[in-house]
Amino acid sequence: MDPVKPMAVVLASGGMDSCVAAAWAAERYRLAMLHVNYGQRTEAKELACFRRLADHFRAARTFVAEAPYLGLIGGSSLTDPQIPVPEDDVPGEVPSTYVPFRNANLLAIATAWAETIGASAVVLGAVEQDAPGYPDCRPAFYEAAARLIELGTRPETRIRIETPLIRLGKAEVVRLGTGLGAPFGLTWSCYRSEDRPCLACASCRRRADAFHEAGVADPLAGG
Repeated sequence: MDPVKPMAVVLASGGMDSCVAAAWAAERYRLAMLHVNYGQRTEAKELACFRRLADHFRAARTFVAEAPYLGLIGGSSLTDPQIPVPEDDVPGEVPSTYVPFRNANLLAIATAWAETIGASAVVLGAVEQDAPGYPDCRPAFYEAAARLIELGTRPETRIRIETPLIRLGKAEVVRLGTGLGAPFGLTWSCYRSEDRPCLACASCRRRADAFHEAGVADPLAGG
């Protein structure tokens, strides 16, 4: 870890995209890794993966924030067990796994911490390929958020939003992560299960398709 590098807050869910974003950031920044518990179905598993990833990347700082209000608000199959988790993505439709305005909430937490610790960037693993379903994964969303950060922080504060994966397809994310040595075996993608991947939910299917298209073996394949 190079103390001369600037620091970046990396939002890390424990999933494959944020893992690759962390691997990308580790070459450029000292890492302050942030995870948010918000009442998601696989909260315990995601937190465990985050801790292992933070150890792997030798994060200079870690912070686990609690945002239970997102789960209490509901409106998502990720936080409401009464809403079934879909097995397929429907093009052009917002899936039930969308957590209303989640990324804005997570970005607000990350920005507040970044300003407090003097970080110069917030790094997220957002992927535009998810944009037809998730409106807060679009480049336009982060462009607007950058302006909001500029207006809502101290005059001397300079915090960039870095979304290194946003223009990549899922298979390209796998290839990039493989080249960076991202530890995919420490990640979790399943929306339903915390012991072994269900291999049926939309997230498991996207992950399987991405590794297959990339020609890379998924270390979690088969459970």
